[in-house]
Amino acid sequence: MTDTILDLVALTLVLLGALLCLTAAIGLLRFRDVPSRLHAATKPQVLGLMLIAVAIALDLHSWTVVFSLVPVVLIQMATAPLSAHMVGRQAYRNGDVRLRGTPDDHGSNLVIDELRERDDD
Repeated sequence: MTDTILDLVALTLVLLGALLCLTAAIGLLRFRDVPSRLHAATKPQVLGLMLIAVAIALDLHSWTVVFSLVPVVLIQMATAPLSAHMVGRQAYRNGDVRLRGTPDDHGSNLVIDELRERDDD
């Protein structure tokens, strides 16, 4: 009975994780501006991976599996925001991020531009 319940919980977690990874992929395709795409690529994808890793650990009932999944999740949690930051910074340098109120308001909007070079220095 306990194995059946754990299998159902693992199945539910895998389905939720796969759904989150799918929404991340759809967000990358559907969103127009870089910050929205980065948000869609990092947040649900990392959470989806975490749910799938927990489901694998529950289903296999082994501490060695848990010890091998923990570094995978930690590395993903460390590298996804870092890579999103680097892509966002490059988009800013390329001019793909605009200030709020510019005539072409189709891109992403910044309220405060902290990276702009100042003339008063």
